[in-house]
Amino acid sequence: MKVIIETDRLLLREFELSDAPEMFLLNSDHEVIKYTGDVPFKNIEEAEQLILNYEQYSKYGFGRWTVLNKSTGAYLGWCGLKFLDDLQETDIGYRFHKKYWGRGYATESAAACLKYGLEKLQLKKIIGRAMKENYASIKVMEKTGMKFERNELMHEGAGVIYSIEKINQT
Repeated sequence: MKVIIETDRLLLREFELSDAPEMFLLNSDHEVIKYTGDVPFKNIEEAEQLILNYEQYSKYGFGRWTVLNKSTGAYLGWCGLKFLDDLQETDIGYRFHKKYWGRGYATESAAACLKYGLEKLQLKKIIGRAMKENYASIKVMEKTGMKFERNELMHEGAGVIYSIEKINQT
């Protein structure tokens, strides 16, 4: 297992084919994907194809990562960075099984990913996107130090863009 980030409670690693059943369940839950614009996976094979065709690691050296509970090894969801070619920006994203909501896992993993991106990868800026009514996701961005940047239309509705920038040390 190639661990990318370790926090007090979590391990973040690259996607593995063995994640497909959990990713299928995660992306099949209408409440979990309610604000994402994604359509549910039809079957586990679609999750497997996503993992097999995932190019962020090889193209950019980072991506979304599987989030595991460090003490139990349980699959909680995913969190990480994604380079958006069309915008030439790097985005933070996270998605967790409902049974793990409200436990601080999104905030803990997102904060670690932002630190990794700004310090280790030397990214100058990372954005976060959320639908305006996705209060939980907005709260995570605010808790991790991201600041409101602008409103934006997304997925046929009103959205917001938050961002955090690397502070230049002179």
